[in-house]
Amino acid sequence: MFYRRKIILALLQLFDNELEKIRLQKLLFLFTQRQAKKEYDFVPYKYGCYSYSANADLTAMAHKGILTETLSSFTLNDTADYLNMLKPEDRAYLQEINSTYGTKSYNVLMKYTYVRYPYWAINSMATNILSPAELAKVAESRPKSDKIILFTIGYEGISLEEYLNRLIRNDVKVLVDVRNNPVSMKYGFSKSTLKRFCDNMGIQYVHFPEVGIRSEQRQELNTQDDYNRLFADYRAAILTRTQATQNDILGLLIKYQRIALTCFEANICQCHRKHLAEAISRLPKFNYELKHI
Repeated sequence: MFYRRKIILALLQLFDNELEKIRLQKLLFLFTQRQAKKEYDFVPYKYGCYSYSANADLTAMAHKGILTETLSSFTLNDTADYLNMLKPEDRAYLQEINSTYGTKSYNVLMKYTYVRYPYWAINSMATNILSPAELAKVAESRPKSDKIILFTIGYEGISLEEYLNRLIRNDVKVLVDVRNNPVSMKYGFSKSTLKRFCDNMGIQYVHFPEVGIRSEQRQELNTQDDYNRLFADYRAAILTRTQATQNDILGLLIKYQRIALTCFEANICQCHRKHLAEAISRLPKFNYELKHI
């Protein structure tokens, strides 16, 4: 079993084997804020801090019968001592969470997290529980920029939540998927799910497969020279015949001001999005900043 799932089960164990879903998310968030290396990342969602990855783990454990899921809660079904399976520091953090917040309702926890961590309340539907001054802090936490920037971003090596937070913190309005085949074994990054998660964050998703590289062309890439040869072929064979799409992407940038091209690779020098972005930046109407995040 993944270590991160044991943390969730230990949390349930400490709270008499059952937690309301919203309360569980808030308690798990407060726990991760104590960790040097967080087991779960969170995004600002309609009920404040929320981890899609944690919810996916909870659902998977419910399917295996470890948990029982209802519309409002999760219940732990077995009697294993998950708390003692954790690292000593994580066990202590969970016990601290239990002693500090154990009697607090999810409404109290929600307000506490909104006040203490206002960024995670920027998309919340429940900000009516805050005072005008507290609401002002939430509004100040929302990233805003009038500068027109073409971003690029890869999702290799980061969680779905960290990826979405990078988009949000850079005030990206449109995510432009430039993969030829937008399917991923990594949770959250196949086309339909990524579009849904972007929609939840108020980010528009579009896909232009014609500017991608087919997977069979990406085999046997062992050195930077291998990548350089691939991208030389890409510039000659694909970028020369997709200028209409490049102009469409530039049109999105002019209209929405902050858009991001996305693919897999973390290293921009090993991804075709670098060469696509540079081709767009050479178009006659482009007079903006290009930034890799």
